[in-house]
This record gives sequence, structure tokens and C-alpha cells, in this order.
Amino acid sequence: MQLGFFDINDKYEKLTKLGDPLVQIDKLIDFSIFEEIFFKAFPKRDKPTKKNPKNAGRKPIAPSIIIKTIFLKRLFSLSNEQAEYQITDRHSFQRFIGIDANKSAPDFTSIWTYENQLSQLGYIDLMFERFDRFLIEQGYIAHQGAIIDAIIVEVPKQRNSREENKQIKSDTIPKNFKKNRHKRAQKDIDARWTKKRNVSYYGYKNHILIDSKFKLIRSFNVTSANVHDSVPAPDLLPGNIINELYGDSAYQSDNIRLLLKPLCINDQISEKGHKNKKLTETQIVSNHQKSKIRCRVEHVFGFMQNTMKSKFIRTIGLTRARF
Repeated sequence: MQLGFFDINDKYEKLTKLGDPLVQIDKLIDFSIFEEIFFKAFPKRDKPTKKNPKNAGRKPIAPSIIIKTIFLKRLFSLSNEQAEYQITDRHSFQRFIGIDANKSAPDFTSIWTYENQLSQLGYIDLMFERFDRFLIEQGYIAHQGAIIDAIIVEVPKQRNSREENKQIKSDTIPKNFKKNRHKRAQKDIDARWTKKRNVSYYGYKNHILIDSKFKLIRSFNVTSANVHDSVPAPDLLPGNIINELYGDSAYQSDNIRLLLKPLCINDQISEKGHKNKKLTETQIVSNHQKSKIRCRVEHVFGFMQNTMKSKFIRTIGLTRARF
């Protein structure tokens, strides 16, 4: 039986009463702030004419629909196929992206095309900067303490020969991959192996800087998993007005100290003990006090891993992983 307008309206009202989180997200975030960047990646087409019939074809999908679809994908850890299915199936998703039961959801190939274009052009950084500006406009100014940390994100393991792995480690694309473009498309030559507490991981590292008050990510970077946590740290600090920086002992180095001094940032990074030079009682107490604030970054990682299922991603290459 076909649903009428009032039937759908009643469903929406019930979903709201049951606490649909997407209603709150839609109230808090103005997704139209990304439209200007979206049109840079996908310029508006002129209407088709007799002189210029090339512009004919299916009407492009509205920017807000695509942006919100990508948002849903990340929030609920959906594949492109699942995103299309869930939007078609769920009233809460349809209301959120702005379509009704009579309008079809974006198909999975369109989602892939738009997402791939945005990632390849590097527009994720522009979108991230625009969102940070939006947070500042809403009063979420990161002018207090900041916390820096990194987490390993795994990707599917590659089955390569020893010779191929040797070439990949030396940043060379193996000849076998070059000859077969289909094979090359399935091979991740950017991901690397690393060890943490004697456990091996294959993938990338997600480096983030959050403000200690609101626990919102203010800057980020993505590297292969074998890169040390402290290496991308200098790229995360510029542009963030903070008075102190918290981090674990992995960030305890002379380079970081030299970086913080001219920026007038108070060093609150945990002290590191060594085999021949153990931490003093004062340093242990100091580390404990710092950890009370530093642990707030784990809440962010916890949400990313438990809710967004981002401990493991099925992308190929650094560009897609970064997106």
C-alpha cells in the first residue's frame, strides 16, 4: 500500500520522538558551507542548447545530497552499495539528505565518482578548514590546551612476492603492477607494516590534534603506519591558537621543544624514562597530572573506532585513506 503524505509525516514525527540523532546533527551543522568547495570540484553545467548539446544528460545530484551521503557513509561505516541501500530503505536517512520516497537515492557508482573526484583533487583539506572556520563562528574557539596523538588504521593485507615488497619499500612501483592496470588498481603501495607492543599492523596512521576543552579535531594528517608519531607533529600546529600542548612520551624530543618555543606554547608532553635514567618521583607525579587531560583524546579515538568502525578501512592508497 502506497504511503500518503500524512503517513510519512507521522513516521517522521515518531522518529523524532524516538530520538533520531540525525535531526540534531542537521540542526547543529550547516552543510551548505561546503557547497562553494563542491562547485569548484564539479562546476555547474549550463542548460543544453542546439549549439551546445553536450550539456544534455541526467540532472546532476544536488551538492547537499552528496555531501550528506558521504557523511552518512563515514558515520555508519557503510560501503557505497550499502549507502545506496540504506538510504533507499530508511526514512531517517531520506529525511536527513533531503529526499522523499518518490525520489531515488544516489546510486553507488555516483557516490564513488563524487568521492573519488573530491579525494583526488585534495578538496578534503579545504572542506576540513571550512568546517573548522564554522566551529569558530559558532564559538568553539581552540585557544586553550591542545592534545596531539596518533592511531593505527589497518587496511587489507597485500600478498606480494619478496621482490615486489622490496621494490615497494624503496618507493618503486613493481613492473608487474605497471603492466597490468587491473592488478595495479588492487595493490596498495603506500601502506606499510609497523609493530606496537609486539603486535604487527599493516596500514596507515591517523594523526590528530584536538582542543582539550571541546574534544574537537582541529587538524589532522595521514601517513603510512611506519612513520613515527612525532614526524607529522609540526604540520598539525600552525594555525591553531593554543597555549599548551599535551602528548604522550612519543612526542618528547628536542625538535618538538624547539618548535613550541617560538610559538609560545607551554610544553605539557609526558616525560620519557630510559633504561639508564629512570623517571624521578616528581616526573611520575607530573606525568600522572598531564595524563588526566591527555586521556581525553582517547574519547575521540573511541568514538571513531566503536561508532564509526574506523579501526579498519577498505581503501587503496594514501589519497583515499586520507579522505
